[in-house]
Amino acid sequence: MRLGIVASRFNEEICAKLLERARAQAEKLNAQCTVVSVAGALEIPLALQWMAQSGRFDALVALGAVIRGDTYHFEVVANESARGVMEVMLDFGLPIANGILTTDDEAQANARLEKGAEAVRVALEMAKLKGRIHEG
Repeated sequence: MRLGIVASRFNEEICAKLLERARAQAEKLNAQCTVVSVAGALEIPLALQWMAQSGRFDALVALGAVIRGDTYHFEVVANESARGVMEVMLDFGLPIANGILTTDDEAQANARLEKGAEAVRVALEMAKLKGRIHEG
């Protein structure tokens, strides 16, 4: 399986841990993994689109961390990044697991670091399902 991961650098410590767990899971599942880095969660869908357009991947994973602040910006970033991920998935018919954490604080994000590994498992599971469905 050829897996692409788009990882945000915003909230860098948390995102690095998500990516570490995702890479370890990909290795455990024998997936060939390509990682690209983007500034933040809003940039993830565009990088996913470019990866999907390349035709080089069986599945993709989005990794990031959006932590609530004092402004409405949290809702915008959380909602629009999720919408963008979903649009790319449906437009290309390519499995994309959304591992973008949306939490109230860093403690909640740190408690959910296994979502990186989970996203890899889900993406690969969906890629296998797609293969079975298309085999007929």
